[in-house]
Amino acid sequence: MTEDIKRAVREGYGNVARAGLSSEQDSMQSIASAFGYSAEELASIPAAANMGLSCGNPTAMASLREGEVVVDLGSGGGLDVFLAAAKVGPSGRAIGIDMTPDMVSLARKNAADGGYDNVSFHLAEIEAMPIESNSVDCVISNCVLNLVPDKDAAIREIHRILKPGGRLAISDIALKKELPAAVSSQVAAWIGCITGAISIEDNERRLRAAGFEDVAIQDAGSDLNAYREAGSAACCGPAESASSCCAPSPAKSEASSCCGGDSASEPGASEEPTFHDTMDGLLDTFDVNEHAASVKIFAVKPR
Repeated sequence: MTEDIKRAVREGYGNVARAGLSSEQDSMQSIASAFGYSAEELASIPAAANMGLSCGNPTAMASLREGEVVVDLGSGGGLDVFLAAAKVGPSGRAIGIDMTPDMVSLARKNAADGGYDNVSFHLAEIEAMPIESNSVDCVISNCVLNLVPDKDAAIREIHRILKPGGRLAISDIALKKELPAAVSSQVAAWIGCITGAISIEDNERRLRAAGFEDVAIQDAGSDLNAYREAGSAACCGPAESASSCCAPSPAKSEASSCCGGDSASEPGASEEPTFHDTMDGLLDTFDVNEHAASVKIFAVKPR
């Protein structure tokens, strides 16, 4: 089951990386804005780094300082890595970790296009990062830990790479109540950051068990229905607004393209849905804000 989940996530986010989404589309800007990014922040980084995948803005709460080393888990196109790079400056380092080859390739291209000298991206899983122990000042993440099947292993690895006194500052999805069975039973729903989410209490318990202290988890109060803003830009390729091609159809499965048939029927297309495809279907089946929340998670590795 674990490998099935990883494969689904890798394929789904690989599809997103190849979709041509960026801040040049109003819908992608709207999603980022809904979860705490300013227009100035988005304008300061390569447009293709923002693909509407956020559930918060971890760099806004990480208190990054000049000269620090920061690691972004599930770095995607590099959105938070580039924002972190500006905060830590030339004497610091911002490192992205992602298990999806297409995302790493896109992030490296974005870094080259933006002329970043203090960033790097590694193809790796969060549970086994190619980073020295006790070498990182801050770990950030944006709507990614919910995608990891073995959360305890991931948290232990975060603890390993952080320096004593280092901190964790992440945005994620947490459950407020049990999910409907029709949602919780879907492997594909992991891609939508819902099925793999755990409760606020469970997040805190796991962090403390791994050795973290000063754990604080806060509901950000964001409306998770903001993902509907993706519209046709998410499932039909670059576009400025939603159209009827993305209207839900009872005849379609959530693994199907919302733009005229099964995406797997196209040459080279994956059978797995993208994040936006899955969210579009999920938000039509239940009240996401009743069951889940965007949260800010902060913790410190003891000195």
